Amino acid sequence: MNILVLSIEYPPLGGGASPAIHEINKGYARHGHQVTVITMPFGDLPHQEIIDGIDIIRVKCKRAHKHISTFQEHVGFLFATWRFLKTYLRQHSFELCHVHFIVPTGLIARWINHQFKIPYIVTLHGSDVPRYNPDRFQLIHHFTPWVIRSITAHSLYVVSASRFLQSLINITLGHLQDKVRYIPNGIDTDLYTPGNKKAILLSTGRLLPRKGFQYLIDVVSAAPFPFTVHICGNGPMMAELQEKAKKSQTPIIFHGWVDNKSEMYKSLLAEATYFTLVSEKENASISLLEALAAGCTVITSDVSGCPESVEDAGICISPADTSALKTTLMTLIQDDNLRQELQQKARQRAESVFSWRTIVQQYIALFPAETKS
Repeated sequence: MNILVLSIEYPPLGGGASPAIHEINKGYARHGHQVTVITMPFGDLPHQEIIDGIDIIRVKCKRAHKHISTFQEHVGFLFATWRFLKTYLRQHSFELCHVHFIVPTGLIARWINHQFKIPYIVTLHGSDVPRYNPDRFQLIHHFTPWVIRSITAHSLYVVSASRFLQSLINITLGHLQDKVRYIPNGIDTDLYTPGNKKAILLSTGRLLPRKGFQYLIDVVSAAPFPFTVHICGNGPMMAELQEKAKKSQTPIIFHGWVDNKSEMYKSLLAEATYFTLVSEKENASISLLEALAAGCTVITSDVSGCPESVEDAGICISPADTSALKTTLMTLIQDDNLRQELQQKARQRAESVFSWRTIVQQYIALFPAETKS
């Protein structure tokens, strides 16, 4: 079967959703499907290339930053994709469209379905859902619910990678809730493995206020902790966080954006004893899954999609609660048995629940009956 995939981000562009989309596509390819991706360009990335057997086409539009894109850029991508596909879909045949991010890209899937009768599945990733990301898209989401309902109504299914995000989209969808299916994100447990643990605390993600890096820095700045803090990621808070870290009594290293498939990143994860992501909002964090697979001692949020990701394989605390974060870190430093128990549970959970082969099979089960293989 020929599958058309639409996404505003695709490796090497974007955040946690980007590598997850590629893994799903690789799974489709392993099952014998042909996959073509339409996505955004950046810098000197080629207009078209094949990676892991997947045909990637980058339409001509503007994108200023590698790891984050704006509403205005999304509008440009919609028009560029529409112009491209008007001709392309008359020359190429597809049996299914898998669209990532219900807005903006779901609008293209809706048009494709109307114009070319190609059925589509939508995967939600967080910021495309009203009430999820008020620090960037609150104003825009005043106008998107009717669009989301229209896209959902004509879809085969809408997939949420977390129960938390499913609860949010259900508020918008009303009677269309029966279209929503839960399929978690996955992780490659062969790629991310535990190593020789060292005195390292790792935290990764986009440097946004809701991610909570500022509170981690506050905690480790107040007193010397017996580890070095490593922060991987980039974003609008970089300069502010670096300035704050200058006063820290615990060493803090900023790595900027790091390819999550790089040897440097895999080695850092494997060696990290602790991993923190105490964010105000997460859908189904790939960073958390990477930390579980690498057997880290995980500290994360007790809200949104984080508790369901880690369950009893990590410790969940309230976002912005510096006292709880400090207490938890001190407890783990002093309790070798608890630390090692959590590390073992983390690895076991990654292997038993989040295998990509299992996840892709769940997606294929949603295909129209005549297209499955």
